[in-house]
Amino acid sequence: MHARRTRRTVRLLAVAVGAALCALGLTPAADAADTPPPGANNWSCKPDSAHPQPVVLVNGTFKSSYENWLTLSPALAEAGYCVFSFEYGDLETAPVADSAAELRDFVNAVLGATGAKKVDLVGHSQGGMMPRYYVKFLGGATKVDDLVGIVPSNHGTTNPLALVAGATVCPSCVDQTAGSDFLQKLNADPETPVGPDYTAIATRYDEVVLPYTSSFLAGRASYVTNVLLQDRCPLNITEHDQAPKSPLVEQWVLNALKRDGPADPAFGPNCLGSG
Repeated sequence: MHARRTRRTVRLLAVAVGAALCALGLTPAADAADTPPPGANNWSCKPDSAHPQPVVLVNGTFKSSYENWLTLSPALAEAGYCVFSFEYGDLETAPVADSAAELRDFVNAVLGATGAKKVDLVGHSQGGMMPRYYVKFLGGATKVDDLVGIVPSNHGTTNPLALVAGATVCPSCVDQTAGSDFLQKLNADPETPVGPDYTAIATRYDEVVLPYTSSFLAGRASYVTNVLLQDRCPLNITEHDQAPKSPLVEQWVLNALKRDGPADPAFGPNCLGSG
């Protein structure tokens, strides 16, 4: 009963602080919370030589995996990847370090089932930042090939509603407030530990992660690429919550996953119909 009340409170909070760091708009229906998105969680899937790493999708705060990855999950599966997703941290409101431990356990399960040596991680918002804690502190550096963050909260946000949310039932919102103790620890040198390749995708119209440059990471160009969608497609108006469903973002994600190293900074996506 307590767990149901907590989840209901979190959903109401998400609506009330619609422009807050952790979510925008209405949250998904309760019956979607344990339903994987299309194309995900086929535990008999075996990676092939063209797609050697299974892809683990990590949703953002207040988002079910189903809603967050309704578009990108089937696109990745159709491209030939074994795709997996999971729910974590009580609608992703738990302390980020605790959620990173859940990610560690899920990655181990995926590696065990698929026989792969490493995974690729693709995450939205908190889901693009939280895996960095796993990489840096929980052994993920040897188990992650690519980490692709879609409008990730890598350096938090100055959005004042983030702290308002955190003061109620969202410790992860406090963690994602710019200058938090958690982010100071996470971003202490080295910000991008050697191991994975890092791609951070931002949009100039992000109204949740403020400023949008907070998504970007410091590191050598050989393994870190920062992407601003409008640098290649100036008319694109993708916002924070829309980003995981953006055809333009999908192109950048696939570019990062299919090549050695992070996304190609010189990649020229198709801007037509990309929103």
